Amino acid sequence: MAREQRNERKDREEGSDLIDKLVSINRVAKVVKGGRRFGFAALVVVGDGKGRVGYGSGKAKEVSDAMRKALDDAKKSMVRIPLREGRTLHHDLYGRFGAGKVIIRTAPIGTGIIAGGPMRAVFEALGVQDVVAKSVGTSNPHNMLKATFAALADMRSPRAIASKRGKKVGDISLRREGKASDVEQHAKKDSKE
Repeated sequence: MAREQRNERKDREEGSDLIDKLVSINRVAKVVKGGRRFGFAALVVVGDGKGRVGYGSGKAKEVSDAMRKALDDAKKSMVRIPLREGRTLHHDLYGRFGAGKVIIRTAPIGTGIIAGGPMRAVFEALGVQDVVAKSVGTSNPHNMLKATFAALADMRSPRAIASKRGKKVGDISLRREGKASDVEQHAKKDSKE
């Protein structure tokens, strides 16, 4: 009993700062002897606006119940995505699921979210402010979301790569302040000689 109360309290604390976006709601019919029985399928994206995001789906006879089930499913599937400067992604990404393909590119400050449908909902819930994304191959929201999450799963921060290689962050990342990288400096030396 006490454990359930703690879990409910934790859900309320987490739920207070979560952003949820309804991606799609679909009316589905089951044909029975007396006619059709209608139900609803909801697809929801949930995020905290600080780098955590998840998606879920739920089915029920009522829209509100389907949305509640989808929210619970989305909260369980939340993943952490590293962001650069808290506003954009570290590098360009490509994701694929079924016929759905997505191309996600980083963008400079002031670009905004240039993405359509389900991908826009993911980036808004994630807390990304500047990104350019394109969906190719399908407009099915389920496949677009799964392709987007497949791409985001490949996101690696320079800090994670540096620790994996046993190096410093400065050794592996290109200088963004206009300084040339070691590779560029060696290329210039070779061309002069």
